[in-house]
Amino acid sequence: MELSQDLASENKSKHFPLTPFRIIRGVICLAILLSTAFICLIYFAPVASVLLRFFSTHYSRKVVAFLFGLWLGLWPFLFEKINETKVIFSGQHVPPRERVLLMANHRTEVDWMYLWDLALRKGCLGHIKYLLKKSLMKLPVFGWGFHVLEFIPLERKLEVDEPVIRQMVSTFTNPQDPLWLTLFPEGTDFTEQKCKSSQEFATKNGLPVLKNVLLPKTKGFYACLEILRSSLDAVYDVTIAYKNIQCPTLLDNVFGVDPSEVHIHIRRIPIEEIPASEREASAWLMDTFQLKDQLLSNFIVNGHFPNEGTDEELSTAKCLVNVTLVIAVTGIFTFFTFYSFIWFKIYVGLSCVYLTFAAYFNYRPQPTLGCNNEMPWCRKSSQNEK
Repeated sequence: MELSQDLASENKSKHFPLTPFRIIRGVICLAILLSTAFICLIYFAPVASVLLRFFSTHYSRKVVAFLFGLWLGLWPFLFEKINETKVIFSGQHVPPRERVLLMANHRTEVDWMYLWDLALRKGCLGHIKYLLKKSLMKLPVFGWGFHVLEFIPLERKLEVDEPVIRQMVSTFTNPQDPLWLTLFPEGTDFTEQKCKSSQEFATKNGLPVLKNVLLPKTKGFYACLEILRSSLDAVYDVTIAYKNIQCPTLLDNVFGVDPSEVHIHIRRIPIEEIPASEREASAWLMDTFQLKDQLLSNFIVNGHFPNEGTDEELSTAKCLVNVTLVIAVTGIFTFFTFYSFIWFKIYVGLSCVYLTFAAYFNYRPQPTLGCNNEMPWCRKSSQNEK
């Protein structure tokens, strides 16, 4: 099938029309997401990710994962319950709460958000971390959240990014900390022009010519794998596709006009099966993307991935309890901010200043008053508690 057919989504209409009702509903949802994020960050981040981190990175991460996992749970609720997008899982059933390196194709700007739907089902929503563009760390409010959740900022320059990746990933080696470290080896989202450039490069260098994905960049993948190998359970090879090859945008999700279906195929590779040397691991990654390319070609023909139905639908009741709790906490602290002591306003101001500074300069305090769980004796303590 020709590339122009593969990318025909650009000329297709949205699944649902953009009606006044959907615009109003989308604005309300976006306001709730922003306001709840802001309140959670300014009140809880300084305590969970700063004060507690002076004593223990391990317990700081546990608290951050719990608190901000509640907020992240609003997004799958928006996707699956409000927008009624069907998220269909296929491939292998993966166990909950593993430590994994997760790699996925990058069809559109919101692929990474649908991985929250999978992480929520596996009890790892607050533990998922991404390698993402550094410019996103400068977004108001959301950039603060990315920093608190320890996302890794990239400038897409190997000589600049590799030291940053190695420095941050080296802090994720404690096997007692749940981890879903997620990367998109293509390095950017898929477009027709990028695909043509990728194919030309592949032809000149004797590499596989791919139709539905870009050639993967191997350096970042290998850096993460090398550092984390001894503490990982597996690598998840995730392939994302959309019904009718219709690639949604963030605003499509906010207003609920697209997508109608998101298909997520998962292949679990035990860490022992992945080669240790950089050359062999790079070749393995290239082979994996060839398989991913064929999988997407088959999806275009068949309209689905093989072995569907590996995970159940989200519980509406549990989602509603989570949404109610987050909105209630937001309402309470909003009241305190505007109608209580001036100290609340001072705290909010100082929190905003700190979060802006920390996100911009990628600053995190190190444990100085207690136990740094990167040390062997602290890991042993954590194991005994478990």
